[in-house]
Amino acid sequence: MPETDNKPSPDAVTTTAWLREHAIDEVECLVPDMNGIMRGKIVPREDFIRALGDQGIRLPEFIFFQGVTGDTADESEVVNPLDRDVRVVPDLATLRVVPWYREPTAQVICDSYFADGSPVDFAPRSVLRRVVGLYAARGLRPVVAPELEYYLVARNDDPDLPLGVPIGLSGRRESGRQAYGIEHANDFDHVVNLIYDYCEASRIEIATMAHEAGPAQLEMNFRHGDPIELADQTFLFKRTARQAAQKHGMVATFMAMPHMGEPGSATHIHQSIVSLADGRNIFAHADGSDAPALLHYIAGLQRYVPAAMSLYCPNVNSYRRIRLESDAPINVHWGRDNRTCGLRVPDSGPESRRVENRVIGADSNPYLAMAATLAAGLVGLDEAREPEPVVTVNAHTLGVSLPAHLPEALDMLDECEPLKAVLGPRFVQAFIDVKRMEWRLYNRVISSWEREYLLMNV
Repeated sequence: MPETDNKPSPDAVTTTAWLREHAIDEVECLVPDMNGIMRGKIVPREDFIRALGDQGIRLPEFIFFQGVTGDTADESEVVNPLDRDVRVVPDLATLRVVPWYREPTAQVICDSYFADGSPVDFAPRSVLRRVVGLYAARGLRPVVAPELEYYLVARNDDPDLPLGVPIGLSGRRESGRQAYGIEHANDFDHVVNLIYDYCEASRIEIATMAHEAGPAQLEMNFRHGDPIELADQTFLFKRTARQAAQKHGMVATFMAMPHMGEPGSATHIHQSIVSLADGRNIFAHADGSDAPALLHYIAGLQRYVPAAMSLYCPNVNSYRRIRLESDAPINVHWGRDNRTCGLRVPDSGPESRRVENRVIGADSNPYLAMAATLAAGLVGLDEAREPEPVVTVNAHTLGVSLPAHLPEALDMLDECEPLKAVLGPRFVQAFIDVKRMEWRLYNRVISSWEREYLLMNV
């Protein structure tokens, strides 16, 4: 479908005409929760049109306090005891077709507001808007480009069994580590081509694709642009990839560490900052040399990425990826075109000078991951910090400086006042409450490792 046919103007009148012209039957109104899970309502077209002239669609506030299990952190001090509704208002610029349904269906991402019209300050999309707004108040505009890794795995309905590698077009299951292997990527062309078709139909702009080091592990690179737009696209892409894989009897998973002994999956976020006054990248001088702002930004990441770790690696599984024998970063050293560092400055000209945060997991909520990395850099700019010396060796030889597990990461976030000030204290408290609830639920589970090694040996 041509883009001009698929992209309605963000105006209620033209949106109504677009919905009727395309015979849209229903509209899925989507709200990302703390984990980036899609919550919301499916609304018949005419009811959706009426809601555009009303006060939006109502959803209970507790959706932002649900964990990955669906349980709710009712004990949070941020939760309103009246279990009130919030208004979710469609951002019409995000209205897209849903390409995998037989019946014409649209999807739209919504912003959330309290009854008094103020944004819901603990809604992830609001948090990212807040951070972008703080940049704008300083005359700056952040630009990001995510790279998202994921695995295709075989269908498996038993959570006690390890995940398997799917059979590709070759009729075989891939083995070994075939990073950037063209033929190995081609083995999943039927899934990838469908992903591209779905993305084109729903305005998700994928730049390049590559095979990563794990079996049936792929990476999609997004074009650079506005953080909210790129977070929206990443949010929608995860569902898109899952749907395409499902059509071919596979599962696309964004778990940080789905296979024991194989590489984990990351979300690498490239970020640069542009002056609103003249459009100049503040990280570089015209002659190509580094500007002081680049070093201050890197210093902010070095200082605050560990404290923001729970926003980059938000699940118990996330920390299995951050280990000495992994290709994933284990610290926040920075280097020039050095992929062993948590913070990498790729070789680039002055217009595209940027920092890549390589710590973030594929299982992160894209809105919160982007908000947190931009927040750390912003505090670094404000504080005019100086970074540690650039690293020119393998950073894995320099030790671990990141939190080892989720409770430690949550404690560090809880104690970090500069990040709370940028992200919003009520959001930080709500996020911590949801994640501590999830940790308690996880801690009730007795694993197969415990049964294997403790049952008869202790």
